[in-house]
This record gives sequence, structure tokens and C-alpha cells, in this order.
Amino acid sequence: MIERERITGVILAGGQARRMGGLDKGLVEVAGKPMIEWTLQALLPQVGSVVVNANRSLEAYRDLGVPVVEDRHDGFQGPLAGLHAAFEAVGTDYLLCVPCDAPRLPPDLVARLAGALTRERAEIAAAEADGRLHSLHALFDGRLAPDLAERLIEGERKPDRWYASRKFVRVAFDDAPEAFMNVNTPAQRDALAAILCTETP
Repeated sequence: MIERERITGVILAGGQARRMGGLDKGLVEVAGKPMIEWTLQALLPQVGSVVVNANRSLEAYRDLGVPVVEDRHDGFQGPLAGLHAAFEAVGTDYLLCVPCDAPRLPPDLVARLAGALTRERAEIAAAEADGRLHSLHALFDGRLAPDLAERLIEGERKPDRWYASRKFVRVAFDDAPEAFMNVNTPAQRDALAAILCTETP
């Protein structure tokens, strides 16, 4: 098994959130606190350390008490650019990414991804639920950093295509599809807030 101290978690908060009207999605308040605080709370017990990838509102994210890394590529080039920035900034053997708008992470997300990565001798393990791949809930072997850098230079922006070019395994979470509910619209934010309020003591 991969010890948690060998894994850095990166919360991806570097996008433009066009469907949320351009708001900084991680800082949108849901059930009394910024959405990223829910995600951070769920992730911290599962990894050795956490960083946030962000390209704006940097001081607000630093106030969370974790390091903040910016994309090294200009122009909001997508989650792979954020992942690349995290690879460059951390030195652990493995990197685990989650989006900032998925505050109901399974408590065993990292353990199950790590178990599959080890069993299958894979380089990337990503969550899948009800037949849908959740490509931004994924664990990576840190040795992939040079390959990702090259793919970005070549213009690759889609995680799924990069994953398919590597030793990649899908990990079933059909027992917890609701854990991957994310927020792209104000209506989804309100629905998530209602759920979190019922789940929080």
C-alpha cells in the first residue's frame, strides 16, 4: 500500500468557471463556508499534504493555510496545466488531484485509488461511477511529470486523452456516485448546499 505521507493532494481551483458567471468557484459559499473548505476538509485526512492550484484570488486561497501554486502556462489552459504546476511544486512520489467543487469526497477515495494503482502497476488511477469517468479525481505516479510537460507543449489539454496514452486504470465507485457531485451552475450550488446542511451535524 502507498503510505499517505508519499502522496500530495492538489485541489484544482484554477479554472474560469464560465457556467458560474465567472465567479471564483472555490470561493463560492456553500452551506456557510467557501466550497473549497469543504473539499479541503474531506481531503486532508487522506494525504500527507495539500496544495491548491489557483490563478486568481491567491491571498484568499493562502488564507486556507496551505501552499498555493499558479499555472506555469498563461491563459487558463485547463486542469492539465494546473496538474503540471503541482508536479513542479511538490516532491512526493505521488500526486492526487480533485476539483475544488467536489466537497463530498469519499473518505476512502485515496486508499482505493492507491490500491488499484499498486495492484495494476499503473501510472494513473481515476474514479469512475455509474459508467462515467471522473477524470479530475485521480492519483498519479510522480514520474509522469516530464511526460505531462511534453504533452502540454504539444498542445494537449484533455485529461482523458493523456490518461489513455499512459498505464491507466479506472476504479469503480458505483457504491458512492453522489460523492462526485460537482457544481457548475447556481442551481447545482443550491442543491449541494441543501445536501450538506442535512449531512452536517
